[in-house]
Amino acid sequence: MPPDAGHRVVCHLDKLLESRGLTLTELAERVGVTVVNLSVLKNNRARAIRFSTLTAICEELRCQPGHLFSTQV
Repeated sequence: MPPDAGHRVVCHLDKLLESRGLTLTELAERVGVTVVNLSVLKNNRARAIRFSTLTAICEELRCQPGHLFSTQV
């Protein structure tokens, strides 16, 4: 994929946070990730995510990676 091409993976962090009554700041504190990094993820600007970060987010939100991400067709 060319560097300027967009990807088709979409993050649903905003919906998960809303459904659990959490803010981005609260989640950042709980999982030990900066608000800036979570914001990049939430706004679909992330190019990668560490498995340890993904695991921490999923554990805190009690979800599976498939709840956090989907692909556009």
